[in-house]
Amino acid sequence: MNKFKASILSLLLIAPVSTLSADKLMIDNFDAQSRQAWAYFSDQVMGGVSVGTVDYIDRDGESYAHMTGEVSTDNNGGFIQIRRSIAKGSVSSATGVYLKVRGNSQQYFIHLRTSGTVLPWQYYQAGFETSGDWQIVRLPLADFKGSGSWLRKSLVPGSIRSIGVLAYGRDHSAEIDVAEIGFYN
Repeated sequence: MNKFKASILSLLLIAPVSTLSADKLMIDNFDAQSRQAWAYFSDQVMGGVSVGTVDYIDRDGESYAHMTGEVSTDNNGGFIQIRRSIAKGSVSSATGVYLKVRGNSQQYFIHLRTSGTVLPWQYYQAGFETSGDWQIVRLPLADFKGSGSWLRKSLVPGSIRSIGVLAYGRDHSAEIDVAEIGFYN
């Protein structure tokens, strides 16, 4: 190795790096351009009765998605969500999902859909708790469980096609803010 390459390598090895930012594969921070990729929908697409909305807020230098609503399990329903597509292969090196989030002290969920989740009720799911304060939540991909026995037991990062943030599975009032969402490796 020549001296120039050795010097560059040594600089890279001693340069300070934030462990949180160094391993992020950023997907979204809900700025004006990226929020257009997100879609809101509820169980009403399949006959449920849950209702909600999502607003995109810019306040104090921070942008975030603010999802609120009433989740009802009546009529075989039980969810409201925001979801966006993921480009094929763009998170192939991911080992987990992270969020900067706050909420109303309820449990919420991340749903990942893959090239193998072809039916509407198929997904990989992991839950997380919220509080009234902003927090970083890290969910290892190994913690995501498939919604049925026809899905692979383990999630393959390169097959991920969409990510959703959900209020799901029980009757409750939902209120959640998401300022960042992405994958880490």
